[in-house]
Amino acid sequence: MIGYIILGVIAVLLIITAVRAAFFVPAKKEASKDVLTEEAIDIDRYCQNLSDAIKIKTISNYDTELVDWNEFDKFHKFLEERYPLVHKTLSKTEIGDASLVYKWEGTDPSLDGIALLSHQDVVPIAEGTLDDWTHDPFEGFNDGEFIWGRGAMDMKNHLIAVMESIEQLIKDGYVPKRSIYLCLGHNEEVVAAPDNGAKQIAEYLKEQGVHLEAVLDEGGAILPVNVNGVLNCNLAGVGVAEKGSVNYEISVNAKGGHSSQPPKHTALGHLADVIKDIENHQFKATMPKFVYELFTEIGKRCTYPVRLVTCNIWLLKPIILGIMTKIPPAASLIRTCTAVTMASGSPQFNVLPQKATITVNFRTMPGVTIPDVEDHIRKSVRNKNIDIKLLSSKEASTISPTDSRAFKAIKELCEGADSKNLVAPFLVMGATDAYNYEPVCENIYRFAPFVVDTKLLLCTHATDERLPLSSVEGALKFFKRYVKTMTQE
Repeated sequence: MIGYIILGVIAVLLIITAVRAAFFVPAKKEASKDVLTEEAIDIDRYCQNLSDAIKIKTISNYDTELVDWNEFDKFHKFLEERYPLVHKTLSKTEIGDASLVYKWEGTDPSLDGIALLSHQDVVPIAEGTLDDWTHDPFEGFNDGEFIWGRGAMDMKNHLIAVMESIEQLIKDGYVPKRSIYLCLGHNEEVVAAPDNGAKQIAEYLKEQGVHLEAVLDEGGAILPVNVNGVLNCNLAGVGVAEKGSVNYEISVNAKGGHSSQPPKHTALGHLADVIKDIENHQFKATMPKFVYELFTEIGKRCTYPVRLVTCNIWLLKPIILGIMTKIPPAASLIRTCTAVTMASGSPQFNVLPQKATITVNFRTMPGVTIPDVEDHIRKSVRNKNIDIKLLSSKEASTISPTDSRAFKAIKELCEGADSKNLVAPFLVMGATDAYNYEPVCENIYRFAPFVVDTKLLLCTHATDERLPLSSVEGALKFFKRYVKTMTQE
């Protein structure tokens, strides 16, 4: 009898999953004509200005003494020359060493403003790789298909697109109701910079009594995805959160001496057990709401057989989580990641180490705090005679909502511009300037409206960084439409 009941329950579940899959498709809707009105843009001017911006070597460095501040001064003068209407209409405030804040005063001061973020700085060229570049990384060469150079993807392309859009909106005669802030940090590429420009900008805004309705910064691009017979779309990821980064040094002490009379286990031997304990006790995997929404939105575009899985995540979650933990890129979406990255022991081959250390980098999920990480280490490691030292840290961000006016605007603008575009929330693995704006804003999003394939994304911070010219028109139109959508009321 029990067997028949079980079979009956399974049959009912199969019917439910099949029916859900059949009707699990995106809702058909047309974007508002007010939102998608045709926009005047100047692609040639954008390309010229981006090329010239790349020529200015705004390289940041943790050691500010090594920064060529003349390059940042040159970049500021470049912005003044190329965007005269912006500098005539908007107020400009210099923050810290080289950060800038522009304010376009809205007509209704009772409304919260919006902020468009960009950073001026770029990373240096890795030593010994200059000759590997097809074109000089600071030439800004335009071959008619790509603009080549450091910053072409991260993120002078984004910064110049924002400046172009605001310049053109002023030229069009547009008058915003909400105030618009252009926030240009100067050292985003420096991890854990003590004088972080974005943090100083956010503190300045807070001191001015500014509260923002929305912040838009760099993040996921629009990636063409084509899985034969399963999915064909342009995936536009909107970062609603970013992971934290915590670095701990873990040490084991032991009696030193000459290597000719070694004990059963040296300090490094004991440390090996510590490493195994840490790697064998990973953080628990969970499926946050935004990850569920990511899978759901993608699932609606998949073909019917695949939708049997994607529309029934609620039922298959334990199985899905189990599979994802076996795939490093997927695992990083659902749990705090642990990476043992550095080790040291004896300073000489014939000396027993008196102290052996490892450095462990944890990329924390939103909700996992720095004290949580240390507690996890102490619970995971059987050897209680270890020393734990916090080296550096950055808490994970909060999670921005996907039902805000800003997220809905991004989704409508992007999907309305091209039926192949699919907007979905995702988790940013690295760090952005946006994190610093949490004291003045709850709706923080990370999104770059450039259609770029994965191969080109991998060139960011690497050799032959370049931007496809085919992505420019859509990005310029997006920024103008986003600003108008967000500041008309």
